[in-house]
Amino acid sequence: MQIKCLSLGPLQANCYLLADEVGAAAVIDPGGEPEEIFSAVEGEGWTPVVVINTHGHIDHVAANRAVVERYRIPLCIHRADAPALTDPGLNLSALGLGRLDSPPPDRELADGDVIPVGALPLRVIATPGHSPGSISLLLEGGEGPAVIFTGDTLFAGGVGRTDFPGGSLGGLLSSIRDRLLVFPDETVILPGHGGRSTIGAEKRGNFFIEQYGLSRGL
Repeated sequence: MQIKCLSLGPLQANCYLLADEVGAAAVIDPGGEPEEIFSAVEGEGWTPVVVINTHGHIDHVAANRAVVERYRIPLCIHRADAPALTDPGLNLSALGLGRLDSPPPDRELADGDVIPVGALPLRVIATPGHSPGSISLLLEGGEGPAVIFTGDTLFAGGVGRTDFPGGSLGGLLSSIRDRLLVFPDETVILPGHGGRSTIGAEKRGNFFIEQYGLSRGL
């Protein structure tokens, strides 16, 4: 397993490239600057097989079309966020964050779905709150700790906003408490913005988790 992180676009959203041992790769959240993505993928000699959006906001999907069309690969997003790919109000491009021209998804995801990335199985964890169809992506079974791509649900030291269309503070808090903090402390989190962390570090040091008592009893 190999993971490369690119911080792209005006909001510096993290785009993750995940590849198995022979170079079959997923492009997770291509949020802009497609030439940077192409250079990273092709510099490693990887073969993209799928694009996955953790949610439908423009800073995570702006390069969807460029990546899909260059590599002729399918696009996946949770079914509840699929409308955002073509709705400027839902994807936030109406706020002046750029023009979005994403194709519709080839696969609409649901909780528990598995997305094969070569030999690597990515399991979908529905984590609504930041948006109705926000997901996290679980990768486990290797020699090290499990890895979760948390999108804009959980950050190192922070949590996602809920004041955009379709956001829900209650939903976000439930997603963090019931869907993410239940994993072992050593589980690595790779968020949609900022640096990596672990579940244990966030239980101990995330102000928002402490403020809302999300880790009590865990």
